[in-house]
Amino acid sequence: MTESSKKYALLDTITLPAELRQLERKDLAQLADELREFLIESVSKTGGHLSSNLGTVELTIALHYVFDTPDDRLVWDVGHQTYAHKILTGRRAGMARLRMQDGVSGFPRRSESEYDTFGVGHSSTSISAALGMAVAARNKGEGRRVVAVIGDGAMSAGQAFEALNNAGVIDANLLVILNDNDMSISPPVGALNKYLARLFSGRTFNAARRAGEKVLSVVPSMLEFAKRAEEHVKGMIVPGTLFEEFGFNYIGPIDGHDLDSLIPTLENLKQLEGPQFLHVITRKGQGYKLAETDPVLYHGVSKFDAAGGIQAGKAAKLTYTQVFGDWLCDMAAQDTRLIGITPAMREGSGLVRFAQEYPDRYFDVGIAEQHAMTFAAGLACEGMRPVLAIYSTFLQRAYDQLIHDVALQNLPVMLAIDRGGLVGADGATHNGAFDLSYLTCLPNMLVMTPSDENECRKMLTTAYRHDGPSAVRYPRGSGPGAMLDTTLDSLMIGKGEIRRSTGSPRVALLAFGSMLTPALAAAETLDATVANMRFVKPLDRDLVAELAKNHGLLVSIEENALIGGAGAEIARCLAELGLKTPLLRLGLPDHFVDHGDSAALLAQLGLDSAGIVTSVNKALNGIVD
Repeated sequence: MTESSKKYALLDTITLPAELRQLERKDLAQLADELREFLIESVSKTGGHLSSNLGTVELTIALHYVFDTPDDRLVWDVGHQTYAHKILTGRRAGMARLRMQDGVSGFPRRSESEYDTFGVGHSSTSISAALGMAVAARNKGEGRRVVAVIGDGAMSAGQAFEALNNAGVIDANLLVILNDNDMSISPPVGALNKYLARLFSGRTFNAARRAGEKVLSVVPSMLEFAKRAEEHVKGMIVPGTLFEEFGFNYIGPIDGHDLDSLIPTLENLKQLEGPQFLHVITRKGQGYKLAETDPVLYHGVSKFDAAGGIQAGKAAKLTYTQVFGDWLCDMAAQDTRLIGITPAMREGSGLVRFAQEYPDRYFDVGIAEQHAMTFAAGLACEGMRPVLAIYSTFLQRAYDQLIHDVALQNLPVMLAIDRGGLVGADGATHNGAFDLSYLTCLPNMLVMTPSDENECRKMLTTAYRHDGPSAVRYPRGSGPGAMLDTTLDSLMIGKGEIRRSTGSPRVALLAFGSMLTPALAAAETLDATVANMRFVKPLDRDLVAELAKNHGLLVSIEENALIGGAGAEIARCLAELGLKTPLLRLGLPDHFVDHGDSAALLAQLGLDSAGIVTSVNKALNGIVD
């Protein structure tokens, strides 16, 4: 026997859910222990999401044990809790290359496995997608079951409630499971509640309820009285009235780590018709004390020692997120009108210190980007200066509100956009590849891209003081390491700068944001002029004209989609000025960039210094020859 088979006696026998379903129920608790141990060991070597995955081990086992996957559909929300699902559906070996280039994705994706029924990465989509699948099964006469698993955080988004509202009237066979990990397992989640969950989910109870409704329907007042009496009895022990009002049969809450409670309840619910709602309570980091104690720290982790946990290392380089967080506190100290807003990304967006120092001016609105934007617009209408800290990929979800509620009314709402460009291991669902394109086309917008930490700070001040909508878009991680000027100085709007001059008239590199560093390195080989453009909108047209008149080739470089991006703005500017200087545009291609190491991906796309040199030389040869 191998060391692995000794360590994982049951897990080693499972490659697909069909094999899981052959196990005795009494063996599932041991399987859960082995699966949890494997998860800790695996993620400690690759990095990834840990706390959320440890919390859904038993739920994952129970779902695949009860339902006939992949024929029955499991739809996971967000997807950062699906590592156990991946391991049990044939991808255990692939976990060694989790979130690495050409390796297993950190999120469900349809192209990776037939068990990944819906591709996800952003929250609150599961109920909508699952409802669509349930209606399709009904219309095709297929008896498959459809299950949506959604967390309590994702339930804060409007789309989840839109889907619930629609599902309740469609009356399709849909099971929604609320994975609630934001509260401890309270006394009601005990023997009595377990018994009632089985009772309420059983066919006998539901058949009796339907029969009673028919009998009492001739006396409407009695039917209404009976319904209210049932709701009152349930309401004394469960918080399900809201979901009952949507038209769901609410069951729970039950212990999401108790297989003896989960499995019979799921088996009962599998037999019921119509929309069902199961509320389970789980604990993030379950089974790993360090993650249980600090689930936020262990939510998304880099490689770590599984035995010793995450250790505080040497101080890393200052990140753009930290630059923003410090600037926000400095500006708040000067201006009492400043309001900080985040859609459930306090730690990720750098608002921890601000939340502690200015609690009355800090608002976490939950996973509700649309609300966050219009909330900021309302604040701006009344003379406040709202700063919305948001990831580029999540800003996409509030685009209509940005257009209609902010830009159209020319309100001074400032967007601090983190994770602009490629984000690495999280891949296509989280890359900030499109913001320059979709921001620049909006009237009244001010759009800036800092090339280093100090410039980022100055741009944040510039944006904050601008009397209209503004955006500062910066990448994930650290910059080149520029020294910070801690004053709150602004930049002149719409003015770039020459960072490298040359007597050669051949090439001028026009770099935006993070691309300045590789552009400067490439310029040494090319003997090229380099401009730090700073502003995508308004573009420095005078600088573009000057460079076009004095160089044989212009090269725009951006970490954004080429279509509609900064390079497209330069092309438009040249056309409007009637200048014929050739323009080579470098940026992200017209396809979704997969997960992997960011530096390696940029090199592969020709956006490192060597790639820039190669592309420019090819263009020059084409022009000269």
